[in-house]
Amino acid sequence: MSGEGARALDGPVAGGVTVLVGMSVTEADRRAELLAAAVPSGATTAFLQQGEPSLSAELTRLADAGAQAVVLIGVRLGASGPGHSWLRRIAAYWWRERTGHRPALLVATRLAESADAVAEVATTVKPITGEEPGLTSPAWEEVTTHRHQVMVCRGPRCTAKGADDTQVALIRRLTEHGLGDDDVLVTQTGCQFPCNQAPVISVQPDDVWYGHVDPATIGAIVADHLIGGRPITTHRLPRHRKEPANRSED
Repeated sequence: MSGEGARALDGPVAGGVTVLVGMSVTEADRRAELLAAAVPSGATTAFLQQGEPSLSAELTRLADAGAQAVVLIGVRLGASGPGHSWLRRIAAYWWRERTGHRPALLVATRLAESADAVAEVATTVKPITGEEPGLTSPAWEEVTTHRHQVMVCRGPRCTAKGADDTQVALIRRLTEHGLGDDDVLVTQTGCQFPCNQAPVISVQPDDVWYGHVDPATIGAIVADHLIGGRPITTHRLPRHRKEPANRSED
């Protein structure tokens, strides 16, 4: 397949299977939508991150079952997530590392941003050649120099109450202030508790937690806390630390 470019896919690939790949935690939380798009076409599902099965695990399962070709369609239902290039990177890494039978891998040339868009996106694909960029880069060698790490909870309750919009607002505000990963590292997490305060974010190493964080609140958190060094009080949650038990001396 080396050297082949993008091509139109007029119909099903002989001996092939289609996999809808959730690109971010949003798709893991909205799994039902991904499955609804997959079932009518006989496709399977996988996730690039924070979801099961992982893309690598699903490709291994299909290869072991004798699939001759696999068409990958990246799906991004939320407002943020890894770019399309990461789907090709992960798929190519698996293809290079795979021992034994390797199916042909074809990747849709753009992401589907809704379940309804899957069929259209699937019409143009580009094969994996094994020559795609790898998973490492000199730029990713060291821990960033960030002063703060903001943990955005993407558990089911926080996601249902708008954590995706909260994260988008956070990244937008940081960008407006010229702050990148080397200043503030934004990380999506699973459930952080307390779920009743959703959407929840926490700021480390300051050990400050905020609840009911909507996009309107993000501006104050960025300006006052992340830049000014003064946590805001209106959405700050009390932090009750458990004291370690006293140990008797031997």
